[in-house]
Amino acid sequence: MSRTAGTLGCVPESPPSNARPTHPLSVAEALRFTAARARETTFFFDFDGVLSPVTDDPDASQPVPSVLGVLEQLAARVARVAIVSARPVSFLRSRFESLEHVDLYGLYGLEVWHDGDVVTEPAALPWVPAMADLAERAKAELPEAILVEYKRLSVALHYRTAPQLAPQVERWGHEQAERLGLRIQGGRMVVELKPPVDQDKGMVISEGVLNAGCAWYFGDDMSDIKAFDALRAREAVDPRFFGMCVAVANPETGAEVSSAADLTLESPEAVAGFLADALPAFAP
Repeated sequence: MSRTAGTLGCVPESPPSNARPTHPLSVAEALRFTAARARETTFFFDFDGVLSPVTDDPDASQPVPSVLGVLEQLAARVARVAIVSARPVSFLRSRFESLEHVDLYGLYGLEVWHDGDVVTEPAALPWVPAMADLAERAKAELPEAILVEYKRLSVALHYRTAPQLAPQVERWGHEQAERLGLRIQGGRMVVELKPPVDQDKGMVISEGVLNAGCAWYFGDDMSDIKAFDALRAREAVDPRFFGMCVAVANPETGAEVSSAADLTLESPEAVAGFLADALPAFAP
């Protein structure tokens, strides 16, 4: 069962146990165990709804101002910090260009930014023309109130400003997926069509923790539950690995995501505050 975080307070200074803690556990205990393994720990974050408030216009989304400095400080104290998002890497770069030591996974991992280079999943590249055509078709066939977000390797249909159109958007999306052989990814007031390529947040996390001793994942949407599951699966096969699943509350998918998490924070601003409060637990 997940819990909602309050103030962190002081992290106990007693020596960490060598035994992996069991869920559920206190925030202080989780941080103490993580800090003792900082150099083998990865922190993963979704973007929308976690580092940035969700907006009616996806292009207007910006990270919470205080989170930029916190992420950079955290990246200097743990093995790795990464953002895993449905957004393209180009968008993420525009929001986090000041961060030098944070890896970016765009489009559920179809794109990866690491050490100054972008790598695109080769199996997805042939679908670029189909996605461009699909975006134009969506703009022509769906009501004007539906915001069509073209991401090169996927198309997202946002109905946040017209929730009454959800059934129409979902029906149209499933028809196009069947017609073109695409996959559907549901989310917070959005239907997204993706290439039929095996890649999702769970797969990103499964690969990302292979050599890790500890990992935290912060998410707010249904696609993030696969990332939570990846941490649980790693714990099941590696007795020394510890995973912490953190949900960010929201009125649309919050209950389902929180029920799968160890800890729930109230907002992206609360995420930034939580990380700032946690930093002293990690030696610079």
